Amino acid sequence: MKNLFFVSVAIGIFSGTSLSATAQSSVNLEQVNSTAPAGRSPKFIEGIEIKPTAGTTETPVKQKTAAGNSRTATNEETASIESLTPLQFKYAQLMNVEVEGVTNTTLFAEIDKWWGTRYKYGGANEHGMDCSAYTSTLVHNVYGLILARTSRDQYDNCTKLEKDELQQGDLVFFRTGRRGVSHVGFNLGNGYFTHASTSIGVTISNLSETYWTNKFVAGGRIVVPAAATD
Repeated sequence: MKNLFFVSVAIGIFSGTSLSATAQSSVNLEQVNSTAPAGRSPKFIEGIEIKPTAGTTETPVKQKTAAGNSRTATNEETASIESLTPLQFKYAQLMNVEVEGVTNTTLFAEIDKWWGTRYKYGGANEHGMDCSAYTSTLVHNVYGLILARTSRDQYDNCTKLEKDELQQGDLVFFRTGRRGVSHVGFNLGNGYFTHASTSIGVTISNLSETYWTNKFVAGGRIVVPAAATD
């Protein structure tokens, strides 16, 4: 069983794009993550049990060990857990990562805002959006960068990557039609990506799923004008 209290996924690295290919280079932009407000941890994460202790204001946390026993978390661990938000727990569970690895709360809050929005070809608002509008909106609202409008143009403006080179913030491209790139998603790490699915709307999927494995074309690290990196 995974230990949910230690970071194993390093995220927060991202790169952006523009429509112009002039004087562009492939870069990673370090995302400054917002500080998560303190709040009560939910109980739905397996292996965590929170119980009050009489005569103290601290909340001891019981953590299951690999042997199936439990131990009380240290004060430092407890303080760290109490600073996490339900949003972090939710997406840690969805992506099967340790909760403390969900550091870019601005990104995941934006995903949560659009979660379940229905797919609509050519759409770009809360009433419906297509895949490239979703990646464009996500990147603009979180990072203040502008992507090309179509999945094909976004693909053309990227430095191509293999699956094992992908980082959070890279794009992932698929061929869902007869030819050419026709679908795009935003890579989150650990094999997961968020996208506007034609069947269920904005969601999270995994690159290891048979459908997406068969349709995968390439990853893309977005290029930006050199001036934007100064």
